[in-house]
Amino acid sequence: MFAEKPHVKTDTNIRHIVILVHPYSTLLNISAPIEIFQTAINNIDKAGNKVDFSYRIHVVSADKSTKIDINPGISMNCESTYQAIDYPIDTLIVTGAPRKNGFKKEVLIWLKEQAAIVRRICSMCAAAFILAEAGILKDKRAVTHWQLCEEMADSYPDVTVNPDAIFIRDGNVYTSAGVTAGLDLALALIEEDLGKAFALYVARIMVLFLKRPGNQTQYSTILESQKTDYQPVNKITDWIYNHLHEDITVERLAELSLMSPRNFARVFVRELKITPIKYVEKLRIETACRHLTDTQLTIDEIAHLSGLKNSLNMNRIFLKTFNTTPSQYRRSFSSSFSL
Repeated sequence: MFAEKPHVKTDTNIRHIVILVHPYSTLLNISAPIEIFQTAINNIDKAGNKVDFSYRIHVVSADKSTKIDINPGISMNCESTYQAIDYPIDTLIVTGAPRKNGFKKEVLIWLKEQAAIVRRICSMCAAAFILAEAGILKDKRAVTHWQLCEEMADSYPDVTVNPDAIFIRDGNVYTSAGVTAGLDLALALIEEDLGKAFALYVARIMVLFLKRPGNQTQYSTILESQKTDYQPVNKITDWIYNHLHEDITVERLAELSLMSPRNFARVFVRELKITPIKYVEKLRIETACRHLTDTQLTIDEIAHLSGLKNSLNMNRIFLKTFNTTPSQYRRSFSSSFSL
């Protein structure tokens, strides 16, 4: 699938990106950083200020063989094994793996050694378990796929797991959430090296809907509301979405659903694992974020439409939630580049 390893010279102008794969990797875990960094390589002359380096991508086997059989029935020819690396690694990316199928002890030791010398070491999705097993995440903040966060917290109590984050950086260690969060993390790495505008340019070339910040939740409130088949709750969530600009209380929602406030709140939490008021708050914030990135509406107009009342209140909420203002959020996720 990949070309054989070329002869590599030590070149200070080259930043070597190593993607470590194994039989339990997923194709998207592998291809996401490859595509992001390759797009950056192809367009690095558009990064604005003079760039004195480029990337070189290496797909490397965590096994003794360069051929990796990835489920279901897909084979990949890596350029080398991890033991044959003869160049300085800039960024080491470990791809996802099931929790019960970790790496061999010698690979874990190698990863721990690399974490101490590489500029960045990253995990995609469930590969955070591999970093944790190697002791790399000890006393650090981390994230993995939201379905696995509780298991990770229980298995590695010395790791502070944040189940909401898209990706987290703690020192030179980066962890990312679900599979597609690897795209967000790779873009964040590009942003560190080449600036925000260029990272957004890469995102637009790849037709990514949005370059999400790491502290944005890894699943949307709207999608979460679709996991219940209970029609009274479905009707209420639809109503909420279309009436965010109005004053929404538990009493009003209960009246619309023909329940008592106490019973309605109990049913809502049972079905969606979140209180009605917290659900409304999260949906309002997500709606405001979408308007900021997709429209030219003023902050006051967006605050009104999303039910955040006014720009002052919206500013307070954004600072608390994202540690940034609505105006800064809009600037961060708008590109000055045109295709």
